[in-house]
Amino acid sequence: MTTAETMSLRTFSFGGGWQSMAALVLAAQGRIDFRTFLFANVGSDSENPATLRYFERYAAPYAAAHGLQLIELHREYKGQAETIRQRIMGSSGRRHTIPVFLSNGMPGSRVCTKEFKILVTGAWLTAHGASPENPATVAMGISLDEIGRANPSKAMPYERLVYPLLDLKIRRADCPRIIRSAGLPVPPKSSCDFCPMRKIPEWQAMHEQEPKRFARACEVEDTINANLATKGKRPVYLTRTGRPLRELFKAGMQIPLFDTDDEGCDSGWCWT
Repeated sequence: MTTAETMSLRTFSFGGGWQSMAALVLAAQGRIDFRTFLFANVGSDSENPATLRYFERYAAPYAAAHGLQLIELHREYKGQAETIRQRIMGSSGRRHTIPVFLSNGMPGSRVCTKEFKILVTGAWLTAHGASPENPATVAMGISLDEIGRANPSKAMPYERLVYPLLDLKIRRADCPRIIRSAGLPVPPKSSCDFCPMRKIPEWQAMHEQEPKRFARACEVEDTINANLATKGKRPVYLTRTGRPLRELFKAGMQIPLFDTDDEGCDSGWCWT
């Protein structure tokens, strides 16, 4: 690939949520200059299933109809596809990967965003010619009300981060109108299916409306803690409550009033 071709490499990080879908519509309307959107899918067993359904039914067909590239990417490990859930369950919980909460309510370390979003997208970018000498322009779906999440200094050496929704002064609340203007339904909130950054009311809604999906999230927490117990370590949780997820909404249990608004993923790769 020539230097001129590399310099023209411009991609948008597509998270599957409101901001990303609004950006796809804006690109189709010629209001932002991005024709390639990269969706790092963390796994059909790990992404919000509603997000994946929306991607297949609406996002991908819309992109194709308007001459946009919406490319789905997956992480590979030792030549095989790897999902976040597979890593956790297959390692008997030894590799937490996700930002579980400690007993005191503080978040632990995480590598999910870096290994399943940033590096997966980075592999595609470098394979298509991006380098420290000729970085790709990578747009993030951070809206004006989330301007604190914008941090160009966090860019990898082969990329330059930009924020087109900030340039247009678009807020998250503006996104549904933009999406509907294209005749599309508004997508669900995007996230990993068992992401600990989920709010308590969202966990409760999943427990009440999608019990099988909720049970699968409980399995993730159970697996991590079963392994920790064999090492004599304290349990961790998918919420800040200090309680096992599967016990949180049992009859007679008082549901905590707080949520995790102050702990969200600030990178821009998730929840957009």
